[in-house]
Amino acid sequence: MCGICGFTDKIEDREAVLDRMMERITHRGPDSSGKYLTDEVAMGFRRLSIIDLADGSQPMHNEDGTLTITFNGEIYNYRELRERLLQSGHVFSTRSDTEVLLHLYEEKGEDMLTDLRGMFAFAIWDEKTSTLFAARDYFGIKPFYYRHDGRNFAWASEIKSLLADPAVVKEFNPAALENYLSFQYSALPETFFRGVFRLLPAHCLTYHDGELSVRRWWQPRFETREMTLDEAVDRIDEVMLDSIRAHMVSDVEVGSFLSSGVDSSYVASCFHGDKTFTVGFDYDKYNEIGYASELSSYVGIRNFNKVITTEEFWNVLPTVQYQMDEPLADAAAVALYFVSQLASQHVKVVLSGEGADELFGGYNIYQEPLSLHGYTRLPRFLRKALAAVVRAVPFSFKGKNFIIRGSKTVEERFIGNMNIFSVAERDKLLRAGSHGLTPQQITAPYYALAKDWDDITKMQFVDIHTWLAGDILLKADRMSMAHSLELRVPFMDKEVFKVASSLKTEFRTNKTSTKYAMRLAARRHIPEEVSRRRKLGFPVPVRIWLRDEKYYNIVKAAFEREPMRELFNTDYLLKLLSDHYKGKRDNSRKIWNVYMFTVWYQQYFG
Repeated sequence: MCGICGFTDKIEDREAVLDRMMERITHRGPDSSGKYLTDEVAMGFRRLSIIDLADGSQPMHNEDGTLTITFNGEIYNYRELRERLLQSGHVFSTRSDTEVLLHLYEEKGEDMLTDLRGMFAFAIWDEKTSTLFAARDYFGIKPFYYRHDGRNFAWASEIKSLLADPAVVKEFNPAALENYLSFQYSALPETFFRGVFRLLPAHCLTYHDGELSVRRWWQPRFETREMTLDEAVDRIDEVMLDSIRAHMVSDVEVGSFLSSGVDSSYVASCFHGDKTFTVGFDYDKYNEIGYASELSSYVGIRNFNKVITTEEFWNVLPTVQYQMDEPLADAAAVALYFVSQLASQHVKVVLSGEGADELFGGYNIYQEPLSLHGYTRLPRFLRKALAAVVRAVPFSFKGKNFIIRGSKTVEERFIGNMNIFSVAERDKLLRAGSHGLTPQQITAPYYALAKDWDDITKMQFVDIHTWLAGDILLKADRMSMAHSLELRVPFMDKEVFKVASSLKTEFRTNKTSTKYAMRLAARRHIPEEVSRRRKLGFPVPVRIWLRDEKYYNIVKAAFEREPMRELFNTDYLLKLLSDHYKGKRDNSRKIWNVYMFTVWYQQYFG
């Protein structure tokens, strides 16, 4: 795991600029650094040594020095690929996975990508053609950002590295804020910094002679295959055990995160290491340490844990939002920060359970099409009329949300695992109003690709393209890398996806269970009660804290600062806060969404 950066800019003090870019991402690779500069390109690298500790330094060159690579990630099938390349006559000088990428590019060019099993973001400079080729992995586990002003091109693992170039004008992008308010993360290809873009998952780019070309190189598809439930469970367990073995490839010790849920429990029970790591809060409902300790004892491994105090949580928020580069309103990011800090004191690599819900159908919201099924048999005009009536009722009652959501198609009501502010609410909240893309416009291309599938599969497909990369994997990368810790995700494996995407929908989500077949596979290794446990995520007591006078006042003061008054209708915002504080309604998600933006804004523009 490492940090990469570089540029093709023909500027003065090029090496000094590259040094500043590398310094900003030292946390991604504190073990060593390297750089490569010619008249045409500058490439920087920070290394966290995991594989081939002695000879895996970068930037790395091929035999004649015409190809140079910087690479962030791990290729889990690199040994098999290396043997194949050796048989084809390639000569290797190291045993690293990085050199395998170089030779595979020599062999197959851009077609190399589908041969890879792993997580990656890399850039290859071809000296012969003065061309840069860069790519990002299947699901977006590893990050890649770039800026292109029409003449020059720069890239980096984190935005803060791009901002280290003094020639870059740091400018806030209000279009990103609009959809952040709905999604709780940065949902557009352009980031919160105008002119800085993210390379999307499963995309690659080519930069040559001032021209930038970006394309998708892989598209996930759900293609159901006929199989019995027993066959499905067998296939899941077989591929998961294989993936966990592959993700254990390392020249340093590997540990595992562990919560109370089935995903991390499945991984931790099968990874054959001896250390797991857990955090919780000093509230029974929000503390998973007891569950994790019990499971660790059950499988015979040690559990290291920490109780996060309320003061610690609130004090670290500026650091978390700085490390994220862009605002993220997922409070679980803070828990990930602390569990990564804990793990980094013992190991350099951890396994984690991200991705299981998106692939195997684990979110409770995926059961909604089943609960709405009978109601949606009513004519749509009648359902819409009923929804209009109940919307006009000024108070909440049981069934109100059911009637409203039942009047909409899945394309209208589901934008991903979170839907914080509606467009109408955004329009009230933002002083300039809401004029950007709607969430439905952002998700429409994915629904178009999934048009022939059932609603549950459509929802999974949308989450894979939005929520998974924009929230789940992003915070996993940033919070682990903040502590120079490599985080690996065995569920986010192309072979695991092949199995998950072939399952019948009812083997993924049905009326009685989410992740149905996967839970049965996990049950072969963990207690039945753990395999049945409902999805919690990292539970964080934000709702409780925002009804405490101390934290209410902290948030209120942030909302009343002058920069926020320029962006938001403060009266509307303070009404949300006051209603929550007084217990009139639960506005915690909306309040936290805006408050995390204020914390982030203070770090980068305050």
